[in-house]
Amino acid sequence: MVATLAGVLLLPPITQDPEYHVFADRRGLLGIPNFLDVTTNLAFLAVGIAGIVLCASRWHGIGARWAWMACFTGVALVSLGSGYYHVAPDNDSLVWDRLPMSIGFMALSVAVLSEHVSLRLEKYLLVPAIALGIASVIYWHYTDDLRLYVLVQFLPLLLLPVVLLLFKSPYPHRGLLLPALAIYVVSKLAEHYDTAVFAATGNILSGHSLKHLLAAAALFVVYRMLRARKA
Repeated sequence: MVATLAGVLLLPPITQDPEYHVFADRRGLLGIPNFLDVTTNLAFLAVGIAGIVLCASRWHGIGARWAWMACFTGVALVSLGSGYYHVAPDNDSLVWDRLPMSIGFMALSVAVLSEHVSLRLEKYLLVPAIALGIASVIYWHYTDDLRLYVLVQFLPLLLLPVVLLLFKSPYPHRGLLLPALAIYVVSKLAEHYDTAVFAATGNILSGHSLKHLLAAAALFVVYRMLRARKA
């Protein structure tokens, strides 16, 4: 983690490409611009609320309960922030998309670390990790430098399989984290090939809209993992 941080900071500043805000599917419906890119965020709201309810109702056996609660809270807020962003995509509205995402990524990392290394880590890492995630977005907003945010978004993807390989966990069904990670990676590919997916589906569903649905599906797998645990 330290080496990755040092490596990222040694890179030249990464600026936000203005073309990022140009999405393949710009169709409006019912007075909502970019209708599918906006409404597919409801999947995050559904999974987020389900996770919050589970963490609030299960006092024992859930593992890193507060980290998972923070993770699903971030997921629920992504639906609002990302929906707001896609109504009028620009750098200013993108802040509200990335803030809850950074909370979700950091909380997920702390939850996985805590359940595999020591639950005491949750107490010491959760607040600083979330603060780092939020700081990465604020830093980008005021400097147009994405290096810290890139680290916040992608380090958990690298960290998760390493932790699963090196450590055991007393909590069952942890193997479901790997298919969740695989689904999320596919969602990022769909996002990257936004226009190609839109053309391949006959202009029915864009890659970015598909990314929302797949990312929510990955988080639903995590939810099912937690729900399957017995107190």
